[in-house]
Amino acid sequence: MEIREFAEKVQKAVALVLGEEYKVKLQEVRKNNGVFLQGLIILKEKQNVSPTIYLQPFWEAYEEGVTLLEVVTRILQIDKEDVPRDNIDMTFFRDFDKVKDRICYRLIHAERNEELLKEIPYVPFLDLAICFYYAYEGEALGSGSILIHNSHMGMWKTNIAELMCLAQHNTPRLFPWECGSMESIVGEIKEELPLYIVTNKQKIHGAACILYPNLLTGIGEGMNANFYILPSSVHEVILLTDSGNESQVQLRKMIAEVNRTQVEPEEVLSDSLYYFDRMAKQVKIV
Repeated sequence: MEIREFAEKVQKAVALVLGEEYKVKLQEVRKNNGVFLQGLIILKEKQNVSPTIYLQPFWEAYEEGVTLLEVVTRILQIDKEDVPRDNIDMTFFRDFDKVKDRICYRLIHAERNEELLKEIPYVPFLDLAICFYYAYEGEALGSGSILIHNSHMGMWKTNIAELMCLAQHNTPRLFPWECGSMESIVGEIKEELPLYIVTNKQKIHGAACILYPNLLTGIGEGMNANFYILPSSVHEVILLTDSGNESQVQLRKMIAEVNRTQVEPEEVLSDSLYYFDRMAKQVKIV
C-alpha cells in the first residue's frame, strides 16, 4: 500500500472515532531538500493550532504487520497527551519588535531546495543557502521554529541584510556551539586521525555553527592548522585536520556514501567537501 492511500485510511478512521467535534485533515509538508511528508492534523472545534503528526513511521509499521487499529490508537494517544487544547495567540508574530530577538539562521543545500528558495529570503553561501527562522519557545508548544518567508519580510518591512544581522547575533546566543572529539567514523577514515564534531548544544541544525563569527578562525588557531569540513548532516559537521596526507577524492566519496546510506534525505546538507584556510580566514569547496 502506498503511503498516500495509507494516510487517507488513517484520516478517515481517526475522524470516525473522534466525531464531528474535530477536524481531521491530511497535509503534505515540504521538508528540506524537496522531501514531502504526509502529515495528519487534528483540530478540536475553535482550536487554532495543532502539531503535525507525521505518518511515515506509522506507515512503515503498518507494512510490517501493525494493524490499522493499533495505528489509530497510538495516534489518538499522541493527540491526547501531546497536543495543547487551548488556542495559541499568534498575533505577536505580526510585530517585528516582538520576534526580532529570536530570528536565527540555518544552512540548507541551495540546488536541492531551489523551489523553496523562491519563497524565502536567503543568503548564498558556497553551494548552500543561509535561510532564516523564528525560534519559538513557550509553555504551550515547547520549542519549535517558524520558517521566515518573503511574505513575513514584507509584513515586518525588513530586508535580508537586517535578518542576517539579527541572526548572526541571535543564533550563537540561543544555540551555543560545542565541539567534541570523535574516536572513529566509517571505515574509509582511520581512527587515529584527529576528527572533531561541531554542532550546537541542542544538536538541531548545528551545521550553521560554521557561520558563527570567528568560530572557525578560533578552531584553526587552536589546531595550528588548516582543516577540512565534512558536512555530516544539517545538524553537524566534522572537522579533519589537514596533515597533508588526506585524499580529497576519498573524502568526497565518503561524504556521498554516508549521505546515501546513513542520513535521512531531508537531513542531508551537501555532498561537497569544504576546506578552511586559517590564514585567509575563508571556507571554500575543494
